[in-house]
Amino acid sequence: MLLLDTCTILWLAGQQTSLSHQAKKLINKHSDALFMSVISGFEIGVKQQQGLLTLPMSASEWIEEVCESHGIIPLSMDLKIAVKATQLPLLHRDPADRIIIATAILHHLSIITPDKHIDAYKEIKTLW
Repeated sequence: MLLLDTCTILWLAGQQTSLSHQAKKLINKHSDALFMSVISGFEIGVKQQQGLLTLPMSASEWIEEVCESHGIIPLSMDLKIAVKATQLPLLHRDPADRIIIATAILHHLSIITPDKHIDAYKEIKTLW
């Protein structure tokens, strides 16, 4: 069971050449058990609103389409995830990534990410 970080979702949907060979292989192998944190939807929407990301439709429509076409299951953020994100060591200061890390810990998921700051957390397994 794999949790895709935000850049992995963006690359899976658009620039698959940016994904590592291992990431592509794992995503294909676990295509029935792919998850994303809803915070990734927030990040994608903010990037689109700020003009840092061009999508062919609204962020909400795009995310729905990507989830449907790749079988990605969104995981909601709840109080346990929010609190866990605040209890993590400050190895990574990005709040969205801390929520992704907390989601992986509490759902017992490995994260597909190239982010070395996320890899610094020993409570989770990162793959790339």
